[in-house]
Amino acid sequence: MSSPMSDNKEDNSLFLNNVLRLRAIALIFVDLLIIWAAYFLALFIRFEFDLNLIPDQFKYGFYRIIPYYSLCSIIIFAIFKLYKSVWRYASIVEMYRVIVAVFVTQIPAFIMMKIYKHLEVTMPKSFWVFGFILMSIGVMAVRFGYRFTRAMKQLFNQKSSNNGGENVMIIGAGSAGKMIAHEIIFNDKIKGKLCCFIDDNPMLGGKTIDGVPIVGSRHDIISMVEQYEIDKIIFAIPAADSSVRKAILSICQETGCEIQTLPGIDQLVDGKVSVSRLRHVKLEDLLGRDEVVVNSDEIHDFIANKVVMVTGGGGSIGSELCRQIAKEGPDILIIFDIYENNAYAIQQELKRHLPNVHVEALIGSVRNTNRVNDILKTYRPEIIFHAAAHKHVPLMEDSPNEAIKNNVLGTYKMAVAAAKYGVKRFVLISTDKAVNPTNIMGASKRLCEMVVQMMNRTTDTEFAAVRFGNVLGSNGSVIPLFEKQIAEGGPVTVTDKRIIRYFMTIPEAVALVLQAGIYAKGGEIFVLDMGDPVKIDDMARNLIKLSGYEPDVDIKIEYTGLRPGEKLYEEMLMNEEGLKETPNKLIHIGKPIEMDDELFKTQLERLESACKSESPAIKRLVAEVVPTYHPSGI
Repeated sequence: MSSPMSDNKEDNSLFLNNVLRLRAIALIFVDLLIIWAAYFLALFIRFEFDLNLIPDQFKYGFYRIIPYYSLCSIIIFAIFKLYKSVWRYASIVEMYRVIVAVFVTQIPAFIMMKIYKHLEVTMPKSFWVFGFILMSIGVMAVRFGYRFTRAMKQLFNQKSSNNGGENVMIIGAGSAGKMIAHEIIFNDKIKGKLCCFIDDNPMLGGKTIDGVPIVGSRHDIISMVEQYEIDKIIFAIPAADSSVRKAILSICQETGCEIQTLPGIDQLVDGKVSVSRLRHVKLEDLLGRDEVVVNSDEIHDFIANKVVMVTGGGGSIGSELCRQIAKEGPDILIIFDIYENNAYAIQQELKRHLPNVHVEALIGSVRNTNRVNDILKTYRPEIIFHAAAHKHVPLMEDSPNEAIKNNVLGTYKMAVAAAKYGVKRFVLISTDKAVNPTNIMGASKRLCEMVVQMMNRTTDTEFAAVRFGNVLGSNGSVIPLFEKQIAEGGPVTVTDKRIIRYFMTIPEAVALVLQAGIYAKGGEIFVLDMGDPVKIDDMARNLIKLSGYEPDVDIKIEYTGLRPGEKLYEEMLMNEEGLKETPNKLIHIGKPIEMDDELFKTQLERLESACKSESPAIKRLVAEVVPTYHPSGI
């Protein structure tokens, strides 16, 4: 039994088909009139616009030839789909199709000339030449006339007013900029007036696109914004490298205008550029780092048809690991997390977007030996990405025993279980804070690195660690904090004006983690190239500007002083480690530091006993195990 909704859809579809059929019939009728009129006018021109001068034999020939020629032409037009195009959006492709179709109609015309010549019905050659030209003009005019009239009307409106919208500047007069401009001008659903282009090519200065002037280079952006009273700037250079993008967008920020940009050229997979692809400028656009590139084929071969487990799978890094792993077709993806809401959220997301992937969301703690052993015994994962950890530096300074319990002992228990149940590869997610740490969180992650290096030497599982800096937008990181402070009207708090950090987007970091997992042979600490360090103060100011405010005027910035355990800058490598390159130039290998594995096991037991008894001396005990850890006050 059909539903009312399906009946309505069928009725609408039938109505639409009838409308299209009637339009096609009407256009066929118009084409017949054009053909008759064009060839009659050709004969009229041939005899000096005087009907009396046209011989009867040519009048007779016209009435004998044109009916058959018209029928052949309509059939050829139908073959070339001239009755199926949406002519209000006709482009150069449709123009080419019309020209070719009209040209092909000369084939039956030539045949008729030969046939009727044999029957002693001969038409002047000028009749066919003029007829062809006039028919081409008529057929083209009918199909493009509506669009031309509409375009002229919109172009006039564009030049006369902004239709209640904004004054727009486009940066980039290349193909992408031209497409965006054309859509702004000729799409009546888009409000606003395109006032000018900016392009660094000096050869384009003073020229126009669709009547819109190119008024200068990036150095003229600020003055042209004032001159044309610009409200919105569109950055339309998708192929621009990161340094160019950063430099130009930084200038745009100073104008106070709304700024939109196209994705990078690698993200425009289908090559289509339109206003719908525009997005607001993000902080990562201003970092000035090149796009991270990985070998997707290698990653697919690494993950496909394997049982893969992600601990901390509901967190910022863990959930992105799950997303990218799921796309590669694992046999089973195990999401393991102690926070049920996070685990549930990523599980449901993957079910919606990748319903064919087998996802298991399991709740538990890496500190629970029995739970960890039971999961590994049941599912037998081949690859484990260990992202579960406490990571907040100030919180861990106040709860150091929890940092050791969760980060160090949790990693150790996961590593022991991985070796016991035959996991082939175990990849630890580490941090640049593990290098010469001044806080307990960083020291705990350095201990985690030591755990995986020790386990690699004593078991058959290949253990490795991947070390990287801050990721933009991760839970509890500085960017969400700044955004919240800006939304509340400020102030935005920066610990120190001099503080710098390395930054990378979460998807970039995770892609490199997966690539590093492929390179792992056991015992390595992979160090990701994080690009140039960024001043946190600059990030705060840029974020305020991107939000449409002026730093220190609309939103105040306050400097609160370094927090306990916080450094002015982070390092990616200890002096003893050295560096070795991998095929991916953004991934380097730090040389394992020699250590006494048996002594280290004894030290781990001592740390376990101390943290479980909530020892106040835990930082001092950690400093004895990690010589590069220099906590304040000890």
